[in-house]
Amino acid sequence: MTVHVVGAGLAGLAAATALSERGTYVRVWEASAQAGGRCRSYFDAQLGLTIDNGNHLVLSGNAAVRAYLRRLGAEDRLAGPPDARFPFVDLSSGERWSIRPNAGPIPWWILKRDRGVPGAGLLDYLRLAGLFTGSGGRVDEAADCRGPVWERLMHPFLLAALNLEPGDGAAALAARVCRETLGRGGGACAPRIAAPSLAAAFVDPALAYLESRGAEIDLQRRLTAMDLTAGRVAALRFGDAATPLGPGDEVVLAVPPWVAADLVPGLTVPDAFESIVNGHFRIAPPAGAPLISGVLGATVQWIFCFEDRVSVTVSAANHLVNASRETLARRLWEETAQALGLAAALPPWQIVKEKRATFEASPAQEARRPGPNTAWANLILAGDWTDTGLPATIEGAIRSGFRAADLIRHGKPS
Repeated sequence: MTVHVVGAGLAGLAAATALSERGTYVRVWEASAQAGGRCRSYFDAQLGLTIDNGNHLVLSGNAAVRAYLRRLGAEDRLAGPPDARFPFVDLSSGERWSIRPNAGPIPWWILKRDRGVPGAGLLDYLRLAGLFTGSGGRVDEAADCRGPVWERLMHPFLLAALNLEPGDGAAALAARVCRETLGRGGGACAPRIAAPSLAAAFVDPALAYLESRGAEIDLQRRLTAMDLTAGRVAALRFGDAATPLGPGDEVVLAVPPWVAADLVPGLTVPDAFESIVNGHFRIAPPAGAPLISGVLGATVQWIFCFEDRVSVTVSAANHLVNASRETLARRLWEETAQALGLAAALPPWQIVKEKRATFEASPAQEARRPGPNTAWANLILAGDWTDTGLPATIEGAIRSGFRAADLIRHGKPS
């Protein structure tokens, strides 16, 4: 039996490594010249540095991420503060504060001035209880999206998680994120970033793991069609070359939704997307700068301070992707320098635009997400765009890969 994993993003790598651990022979096919999908690193000649395409944040309570890295022996590849701490600065007012949830699930931190949202009282938190219980409709229908807790914590938090203006987001997705992180206390929501890079944390260890277990990895092989016969995938076609499948062979299709829709007849997938813009600046951050900080009253939303560079992220950035790269670099750097207290002129920079970074996490698009099973007995879907119950996140991608591996191991339900 061979399992063909098509797509070497995190969903595909998660499926492949889980299957390889169980002794299954795996062949991974990837269209591009490198694995990782949207979670990739590369050497940027303009900066003279290895950078990530974007700043991907995970949280300490992301169970699938922890299991994935533990399997690969790469648990030490995430960096972050020992406890949950989220520094913020509002550039419009100059105010600075830190949100510091206590470790346990009983949220006594909301009553502490030095831990909670400035200017917020208990009622301000209670008016947002619907964020943790919502099951349908939009976020702004499930909760009263006003007040300091919304503006100074939940709006920036959900903007990053949903990659969509939070009020427009699917309440069910927001509730799942809130319950699995803030709802479990600070022990589940300490921020973590890949160190020294996304590839070093999530991709390179997976490729080494697969190779050590005899898996075959084929790069620059784009799947162009599948031969679908008698309710099964009979062959995979890469250009003019066909790879026949044996009677017991399986396929995990872990490609972007628009690719899957072209390959699988009648498949309904999300068809609206949101962009993310990232700025990378070759400058050492000031001493004592937080590893991660949130920014309000600006275009910049999150700042990441690495040893050799400062990187920033703007989510829900469809309104920015057509702006010139230099215009974006100057605007983002001006705000970043203000937030970090730097007087430096624009340093060497790079702007990375992901135009279809995630599916639009709205109720309408949530309804278009397919499950893993298909009408073909040996074809399973994986990807953060499938119905994982989460927005398009690293945690969701890895969960979908694990789910695909489990379905192959235990069999698809009839």
